[in-house]
Amino acid sequence: MDTALVHLRVPAATKARWVRASRAAGMRLTDWITTAVEAHMRTQIKIPDDVTIADLKLAREPDGSVSFDTSVIAKIERASGLPEGTFMAQPEDALGELLAKWYRMHLAAGGDPDPVWTDLIGEVQAEEAAGQHVSLPPGRA
Repeated sequence: MDTALVHLRVPAATKARWVRASRAAGMRLTDWITTAVEAHMRTQIKIPDDVTIADLKLAREPDGSVSFDTSVIAKIERASGLPEGTFMAQPEDALGELLAKWYRMHLAAGGDPDPVWTDLIGEVQAEEAAGQHVSLPPGRA
C-alpha cells in the first residue's frame, strides 16, 4: 500500500479531545482522524430552496464583530441531515467557509453583491496578501 505521512500541529486540548473520542470509539487516533476527515468530505451540504443568503441578515456590529441569524444555519443543518448545532459547535473557520461558499454561489447565480460580504472578503484577501494566518478579534490588531 502506498502511504504518505501527515503531520498535524494542534492545541494540546484538541489532541486530548480527539484521543478521548478515538478511545471511546475503540479506534487508534490515526484511524479515528482519517475516518472523521473522510466523513466530513462526504457530507453534502444542502441549502433549502426557501432560504436565501439575505435571510442570514449578516451585519457588522459597532465593535467590528459579525452577527447573523443562526436559525438559518439550523435550517441548513436539518436539510443536510446534520444534527442541529453542528456548525455552531465547530471552529468559526468551518462556518465561515460554508457561508463564503454559499455567498459565491449566490453571486454566480446572478445575486446582488452585499456590502458586508464585500467588506469581509476584502479583509480576508488583505490578510492573505500580508501573509497573516490568523484573524485577530476587533480591536486586537
